Amino acid sequence: MSEEYIKRVNTILTYIDNNLSDDLSLETIAKLSFYSPFHFHRLFKSITNETLNGYVTRKRVEKAASLLMHQKDISIAELVLQFGFSSNATFTRAFKKYYKQSPSDFRKSHFNSFSKISKTNSKKGKENSALDEYICTLTNLKKWIQMNATIEIKELPKMDWAFITHIGVEGLDAAYGKLLQWAIPKGLVGNDLKMGRIYHDSFKITEPDKVRMSACLLLQSPIEVTGEIGLTFTQKGKYIVGHFEIAPHDFGKSWQSLFIWMNENGYKKVDQNPFEIIHNNFNEHPEKKCIVDLCIPIE
Repeated sequence: MSEEYIKRVNTILTYIDNNLSDDLSLETIAKLSFYSPFHFHRLFKSITNETLNGYVTRKRVEKAASLLMHQKDISIAELVLQFGFSSNATFTRAFKKYYKQSPSDFRKSHFNSFSKISKTNSKKGKENSALDEYICTLTNLKKWIQMNATIEIKELPKMDWAFITHIGVEGLDAAYGKLLQWAIPKGLVGNDLKMGRIYHDSFKITEPDKVRMSACLLLQSPIEVTGEIGLTFTQKGKYIVGHFEIAPHDFGKSWQSLFIWMNENGYKKVDQNPFEIIHNNFNEHPEKKCIVDLCIPIE
């Protein structure tokens, strides 16, 4: 796949994230990418494994699901208007396709839920065991963060990153490998090297194989990039920063526990992407652990 193609699709993915309430038809997006609708349709699907219309609909439904989880006063009618669905019925059909329940039922069962959305049967016979499992998991995660994290509320500066887009949970090491291959000849890899990961989707509402992430390298000064390597930044502002020393397979547990800590301490996430700052190469750690800061932007 041409690096120029990937660069243009990366630009479009960012545009879609920032304009979910606007016209995102194939004709409109193709004009922004400077390709014909036919060519862009094929290009987009080859990179994301989704059609543009399917991707946009999914992102709108997932954004609506996130709002239902965290904003108890938002109405279904508001979501229909905000995300351009033609009617409540159209929105409900699209929502059920992803979450197997209506938006109203979803809100009842997932408001402020910390855990990955379950698409399981919720018959009465299973309600008690599901509640017991939820409480047990919640208790375990609270213990986990007490034992494994130092948490601070910090003002972080604006940070500039070089990045490669990665979709799904498989093959992330290869993305970081490409990033380092680009950075080493430019003298960007030294003792102060910091890698990172920005999450554009949440595992609570997006299937793991569709979660989009930016595999990042922290830049100390501006630099020109080309092709598959892009430039992005994380905003200056107030963050919950959880400092962990963990095995690679414990990242999910650590993120879950940090969001629980946020909810229980009365903080509210703003509409920005959470991210990680990775301070070491875990292969060089005596216990093969990552030294990492997990950062949640808050009001």
